[in-house]
Amino acid sequence: MEAKKETFTYTYSAKEQEEIKKIRGKYTPPTKEESSMERLRRLDKSATKGAAIVSLIVGIVSALLLGVGMCCAMLPGWEAYFIPGIVIGIVGIIGVIVAYPIYTRMVKRKRAKLAPEIMRLSDELMK
Repeated sequence: MEAKKETFTYTYSAKEQEEIKKIRGKYTPPTKEESSMERLRRLDKSATKGAAIVSLIVGIVSALLLGVGMCCAMLPGWEAYFIPGIVIGIVGIIGVIVAYPIYTRMVKRKRAKLAPEIMRLSDELMK
């Protein structure tokens, strides 16, 4: 008599396969090669990343200055700080106003700098 080997196979669903790949990706060393599409995405994201950080810092610091100026100008017993509070508040208002133009100017410069490489990569990918 011949012994029959019984085997059991199981295939995971597509959702489970994707989850397995994500988990496995965390434990495999990163590859040195970068595809053209990945490079295109990375370059596109880098055009706005630095500008967003700078404009957020300017906006937050300016909003805090505006708050300090309001506190100095409005608190009773702080009459000596009324004029400096107004000046500090105006500086804060100006900073909040210029945060977005700083962002747009930085993005425009970075995109102009990255444009040749982006165009080359996108032409390569569209062929």
